[in-house]
Amino acid sequence: MTSPAAPPPVLPLAEALIACPSVTPAAGLVFDCLEGQLAPLGFAVHRFTAGEAPDGPVENLFAIRPGPDGSRHFAFAGHVDVVPPGDGWASAPFAPEVRGDLLYGRGAVDMKGSIAAMVAAAAAVPPDAGTMSFVITGDEEGPARFGTVALIDHMREAGAIPDLCLVGEPTSVNRLGDMMKVGRRGSVNIWLEVEGKEGHVAYPHLADNPITRLVHMLAELKAMPLDSGNAWFQPSNLEITDLAVGNPATNVIPSRATARLSIRFNDEHTGQALADRVIAIAERHGGSARPVISGEAFITPPGAFSDLIAAAVEAETGLVPEASTTGGTSDARFLKNLCPVIEFGLTNATMHKRDEAVAIADLDALARIYARIATAALAG
Repeated sequence: MTSPAAPPPVLPLAEALIACPSVTPAAGLVFDCLEGQLAPLGFAVHRFTAGEAPDGPVENLFAIRPGPDGSRHFAFAGHVDVVPPGDGWASAPFAPEVRGDLLYGRGAVDMKGSIAAMVAAAAAVPPDAGTMSFVITGDEEGPARFGTVALIDHMREAGAIPDLCLVGEPTSVNRLGDMMKVGRRGSVNIWLEVEGKEGHVAYPHLADNPITRLVHMLAELKAMPLDSGNAWFQPSNLEITDLAVGNPATNVIPSRATARLSIRFNDEHTGQALADRVIAIAERHGGSARPVISGEAFITPPGAFSDLIAAAVEAETGLVPEASTTGGTSDARFLKNLCPVIEFGLTNATMHKRDEAVAIADLDALARIYARIATAALAG
């Protein structure tokens, strides 16, 4: 693989992004910062907001640097919003601090560090190599209704469809380069409700206890066969994530009981098919079910794109990344409708945790990997 020019240091770029508080949904300052990093590299930056309350408005950024006519188009994708930092940090979460060989701050790993590495990589790839773009949302950690989905609409309207897209989620586990994500399981959350009839516990024949029916419903749902997994995906799983009655009295049969399920499923199912099965069981027990499908399972079949990424990673780290579909969902679930997409990024040990930190050497290595990937992707 041809080596691109050496990217600039990533640390100051990452520090600048971390210093912009951007708890989801992010807006304003952090996008100003990213625009200020991309514009000098020749990117035309388009910022817009999408959606209305309660899940909007959301700020998004699409930046593009056109290559020669007919050249290939490679996209970096990610998010600048972060989860709330919480308390108990050794240093302020939005005041980036270097201690030893680590950079601390909310978003250092997930995923402002990766975005900074993308910017550094773009600086190392000459404009005449091909078209490059950045697909950046301010709402990946939240509902994600008006983030990457709106960016995809914007790109389609602009006729700016990439040939390949790399998402910078933190995919590495023990060392930078040991894992990439070539797919993800789907996700559906389902709210269950059973209406009953309140009454005195001493006179159950005059009441209808909804808890009894809900318990039977949940037992049947937990026993519902899903699958045993397959060559690319682990088995699907259904988990009960909430159960509520809210009955403060010890001698009253309540009038209503609720629960919530989360199903993470592989490509042997669709979200709607699973939702329909749950709805049927809920109705059989006299209840109702309201599903919200967050994303479908998908796989980017191993081939030229994954080989390209593996070669870039091996050239810089000596590791051949495992191609995996494990973990939660990401915005790759939307981008896969646009073009082939694979995720690769930093080690994920501290993401969403107090004192989130990234090795500075990993930031620079990631920028070199990203530059190799972009150069090879544009070369075709």
